Amino acid sequence: MKKILLAIACVLTLTTLTTGCINDDFTTSSNDKLSFSCDTLSFDTIITLQGSATQQFVVYNKSSKQINISSIKVAGLSDARFYLNVDGTKAEEFHDIEIRGNDSIYIFVEGYLPETGKDEPVELFDRIDFETNGVQQSVTLRACGQDVIRLKDYTVTQNTTLRAGKPYVVYDTLTVMPGATLTIEPGVNLLFHDKAWMKVGGTLKAIGTQDKPIVMRGDRLDHVVGQYSFDIMSGQWDGIAIYGGSTGNEMQYVDMHSSTWGLQVGGVDQSRVALHMFNCVLHNSAEYVLLTANAWVEAEGCEFSDARYGVVAFIGGKIRMTQCTFANYYLFSTIEGPNISWVIQDEDKTFSPLDCIIDNSISYGMGYDVNIGDNEGNNIYMRNCLLKSDGEDDAHFINCVWEGDPKFYTVREDYIFDYRLRNESDAIARGNRSYCPEKARYDRYGNDRFAGNGIDLGAYVWVEAPEDDPQ
Repeated sequence: MKKILLAIACVLTLTTLTTGCINDDFTTSSNDKLSFSCDTLSFDTIITLQGSATQQFVVYNKSSKQINISSIKVAGLSDARFYLNVDGTKAEEFHDIEIRGNDSIYIFVEGYLPETGKDEPVELFDRIDFETNGVQQSVTLRACGQDVIRLKDYTVTQNTTLRAGKPYVVYDTLTVMPGATLTIEPGVNLLFHDKAWMKVGGTLKAIGTQDKPIVMRGDRLDHVVGQYSFDIMSGQWDGIAIYGGSTGNEMQYVDMHSSTWGLQVGGVDQSRVALHMFNCVLHNSAEYVLLTANAWVEAEGCEFSDARYGVVAFIGGKIRMTQCTFANYYLFSTIEGPNISWVIQDEDKTFSPLDCIIDNSISYGMGYDVNIGDNEGNNIYMRNCLLKSDGEDDAHFINCVWEGDPKFYTVREDYIFDYRLRNESDAIARGNRSYCPEKARYDRYGNDRFAGNGIDLGAYVWVEAPEDDPQ
C-alpha cells in the first residue's frame, strides 16, 4: 500500500513540475521580436492646447520565454506631446518592461498638441520606439490638430459677427443681450462644451449657404466606438434658448445636433416673427429638437429628427411650416411622445391659442405622428402631409397620405439617419404646388422642387436612384 501511495505521489509531483511551472528564462535572441495590434495608432481630430481621448494598443510576446523590453519611448519627431501609460504609470519613456512568454501588455497613449496657426486641421506624426535584445521596432502615431477660438462665458452686448475660419468652442454660456445682434457667417463651426448653451435675448442671424452650412454641435471630435463619431450621441451640450421678446431671428442652412433640450423659442405675442428657419437640420436631442411657447415660428425645407420626448412641441403661438420632415428613430431610449405635439391652449390661458398650419410635410418614425384628440374648433391644419397613422381626411387633415411610408434611407441599427426618399416612397409628387413658396424652391442639397412632375413631400426632393442601387 505504501508503495502505491508513493508511486501516486511521484506521478502527481512529476505532473505538477511538467505542467504547472512557468518558464522564467528570458530570451536574448534577436529573432524573438515583439508583435503589435497595429502598426499605426491614429487619433481623431484633437483640439490643440487640450488633451486627447486615450487610445490603446497591445504589445505581444509570442516567444515561449519571457522578454525584456529595454526601452519604450516617444521619438519626439514633432511639437506634439504624447504620453504613455504602462502598468499604471504615465511617462514618455520606460525601461526594462517584462512580458511573460506568450503573453501581452496594453499601452495607453494620450496626445497634447500645440497650436498650429492654421484654420484647418493639421496632420502630425510621431513614433513610439521599442528596443528589445538590440532590435529596434516602432509604432507610428498619427493625429490631426485643430486650432480653435475659445468663447468662455461670452456675452454679446453690441452687434457682433462670428466669421468662418477656426471653429469656435463655447464654454458655459454664449449670451446675446437685448438690443444686440449676433451674426454667424456661412461656414462657421460652433462647438459647445459639455453643459454649454446659447441664450438669445437680442437677435440671432445664423445665415449659412448650401456649400457653407453653419454647424452647431458638441466639442467631442473623437469617436465613441469604432468608426462612429460622437455625432451620434445626444446630450453633449445643452441647446439654444430664444427668449420671449426676441424677434427677427433667422436660421438658414444650420445643422444643429446632439444637444440635450434642442432649440427652445419663447414669445410674448404673435405680432412679429420670433424665428424663421430655412433648409435647417435640428437632429438628435435628449428631449425635443424644437420646443416653442407662444411664439410665431416659420420653417421651410427643414428636417426635425430624432428626440426622446418627440421631435417638436408647440405650446400656443403661431406655427407655419412647409416642406418639412418630422422623423423619429431616436437611438438611446424609448420614444415618449408623438413626432408633432401641440398644446392648443393651457388651462390657465398663459399662452394664446395655437394657430398651426403644416403643409407638404412628412411625419413618420418609430412613434406615432401627432397628438391624438379632437381638433374640432381649433385652428390646426395639416395639408398634403404623409402620416404613418391609419386615418382619414377631415376639416383639419386635408388631402393627406394615410398609412404612407416615405421609405427613408435611414437604417437605425447601422446608425444611418438619412431622411431622403427612396424610389418607392409614398411621398413622391404628393404635394400641393400652391403651398410651396418660391423661396423654398430648392432643398438643402440644391435640388429643384419644381423640376419634376409634382411636388415631393418633406424636406428633400426625391432623386431617382439607379435600378441597381441596393438602397
